[in-house]
Amino acid sequence: MDVEPDAVVLVGGKGTRLRPLTLSAPKPMLPTAGVPFLSHLLSRIRAAGMTHVVLGTSYRAEVFEEYFGDGSAHGLELEYVVEEEPLDTGGAIRNVFDHLRADHAVIFNGDILSGADLQALVRAHRDSSADVTLHLQRVADPSRFGSVPTDENGRVTAFLEKTPNPPTDQINAGCYVFRREIIEAIPAGRRISVERDTFPGLLAAGAHLHGFVDASYWLDVGTPEAFVRGSADLVRGVAPTSALPGPVGEALILDGAHVAAGATVTGGATIGTGAEVATGARIDGSVLFDGVVIGEDVVVENSVLGVGARVEKGAVLRGVVLGDGATVGSGCELLTGARVWPGVALPAGSIRFSSDA
Repeated sequence: MDVEPDAVVLVGGKGTRLRPLTLSAPKPMLPTAGVPFLSHLLSRIRAAGMTHVVLGTSYRAEVFEEYFGDGSAHGLELEYVVEEEPLDTGGAIRNVFDHLRADHAVIFNGDILSGADLQALVRAHRDSSADVTLHLQRVADPSRFGSVPTDENGRVTAFLEKTPNPPTDQINAGCYVFRREIIEAIPAGRRISVERDTFPGLLAAGAHLHGFVDASYWLDVGTPEAFVRGSADLVRGVAPTSALPGPVGEALILDGAHVAAGATVTGGATIGTGAEVATGARIDGSVLFDGVVIGEDVVVENSVLGVGARVEKGAVLRGVVLGDGATVGSGCELLTGARVWPGVALPAGSIRFSSDA
């Protein structure tokens, strides 16, 4: 029996869809249900029995090592490999090859929140003697993704681009098990996409690509809407983690935060360390980073508020992102899609979407 596989986590992306939050921190390090997003994935890797983890980093690479160190505090052995220039998924996987020890490696996309049974995934890979096993997620609307059909034995038969009427509800969920030799065969030092280059090439060459199909929890947290939902699902216990810094429930209020009597915090919202929520405020399904200040009668729904942001009396935020240190003046009304850059101050009543001021 092979030793436990290596785990490889790809965390090199810039997280541009989550700006301005990712101006100050890489996406996998953003506070999600009270801890960096990556902490939840590492807790799942550890729970599945994998202990040697290689992080493929690029953007703000030093931030990961400053926080996680050698991994010993998490029961892991962490190594870091920095891409000098972006190599895409295949190139990033090949770039960590020299740090692999086991015959197999489980590759994780660093911005996916998943409830897949990782031990069952590895078992399916070994039992089928596959070259690569892909986690395939069943989704209600596969037309939004490329789809991956499999035959009656679970072998992958094609990789199809997005299409209005896909022949299967199975999509590539961004988690793979590779045999070591397959990783070694990826051309080194250049941009390679596993989805567009490696997998179709392997299929054409007759390699055995296996599909591990399930319908567990799955979410790509790359957009503000998905990030907020993922954090709330972790707080409420809908998404699995053993890294939550508190009990599962309707809200996670971190040590040092103060929520006044008469304020409500619901929907899996997180209130960061040192944050203050004044009386009459209503926080629902949102993520408030450390030091956020919320004034009286403020409404914050499905929003992300960066470190030290302030929202003054009576303002309404629905589906909004505030950068670190931003201020929203009293009586403002910001609705879905609004993004306020770090340090910007909106004067009282300066932006509204309705005329009922």
